[in-house]
Amino acid sequence: MSLSLLGISGSLTKGGSTRAVIDAVLLAAKTRTPDISTDVLDLRDVTLSFCDGRPLHEYPDDTPTAVARIHAADAYIIGTPIYRGSYTGSLKNLLDHVPVEAMMGKVAGLIVNGATDHHYLSIDQELRPLLMWFNLHLVPGSVHVRGNQMQGTTIVDEQVQEHVRLLGEAVVDLGQRLTGSLQGPPPLSLWGRRRA
Repeated sequence: MSLSLLGISGSLTKGGSTRAVIDAVLLAAKTRTPDISTDVLDLRDVTLSFCDGRPLHEYPDDTPTAVARIHAADAYIIGTPIYRGSYTGSLKNLLDHVPVEAMMGKVAGLIVNGATDHHYLSIDQELRPLLMWFNLHLVPGSVHVRGNQMQGTTIVDEQVQEHVRLLGEAVVDLGQRLTGSLQGPPPLSLWGRRRA
């Protein structure tokens, strides 16, 4: 069974580096394991409603489709810039729409980027606790990228390049190990049909 790996880019910034780093991690994962499938849910490319508690099918925009893409994936690379010491409001709004069972037992790797190292602990203090609520398996060794470690959309820092490679490989390795295990995603029969 081939693993489906979804990148989720929580940035709305045009020309931002979050998507570039996610793409680099997905490439590293696919280089190591060519039979996986990869895709990116880029929040710049979709229109999401503010979560107000309605059933998903009542939202008139891309919200139901975005959540369905998350539900269908086996593993994730989740990236966000850091604003005011935390992940973006756009990423939080997306996750507010996602039911727990859509991500439960799956694997994710985390990326944050920013101008300096000032907020590098935001991964562990802000993003990791939010995602643990979904009962995700979060691989250790998340990636923090400073602006001066990139030139345009290219990562130029060798240590970051290595961290990116290791993150992509770790997510795929753990995702494959957990598929079909008691610690992995529960069978769909436990939750009924996938929500859309």
